[in-house]
Amino acid sequence: MLIYRLPLEISLVNPKRSICPKCNYQLKWYENIPLISYVILKARCSSCKEKISISYPMVELFSGVIFTFLYIKLGLTYDFFVMTFVIATLIVLSMIDVTFKAVPDYLLVIVLVGVFFLSEFSYLYCLVFAGGAVLLEFFVTFYIQNVKAKITQDEMLLEQKALGEGDIPIFALIGGVLGLHLGIVAVFLAAVFAILPSMVNKIKNKDLELPFIPFLTLGFTVVYLGENNIISILEKIGL
Repeated sequence: MLIYRLPLEISLVNPKRSICPKCNYQLKWYENIPLISYVILKARCSSCKEKISISYPMVELFSGVIFTFLYIKLGLTYDFFVMTFVIATLIVLSMIDVTFKAVPDYLLVIVLVGVFFLSEFSYLYCLVFAGGAVLLEFFVTFYIQNVKAKITQDEMLLEQKALGEGDIPIFALIGGVLGLHLGIVAVFLAAVFAILPSMVNKIKNKDLELPFIPFLTLGFTVVYLGENNIISILEKIGL
């Protein structure tokens, strides 16, 4: 609901229940059960038979799996509720970024303020990663606009930027929650995850601009949930 309504500035309380974006049919409660309803409805609206996007069950499945692993890691604790809120907001941001290539600023503020309430949060590394993201954006954007654009004679690169403004708060969040070493691992994994679809697009000769927030979210989530194992690996290699 948030992914669909927030970017379009549709009220979150009116209509109260989910609607079909094609015919505005208001879903019954039993048509809105995560995963189950998608299967029962055979991926189509019961009213107009419009196909339901696969993104709905994918988000529901991914969210359920992540929240289950959060519970296994943290138990029913204060941090569990904070991290559930943070990652749920990151999922919303990621899906909006994929769909609209832009995210609401207030959601970035909300998710960044949300992590401040974790019992262990490093304001120092939050600032370090935010500053690092700003410098990275400056230098890489300079290269794209002033070097690569001239070499390739592609005028479209003159307006292209390395990072979106929405990426910087997510960098700050990663640093504040994971610290220096794990934060770097999360950003590295995000870059690796982003390279894979970029390679596919290159092979298919498609020039698609991929948002980075979904990959940062994935890298952050993987490292946070696998924190102990990753620390063990880093210790073995002397980092």
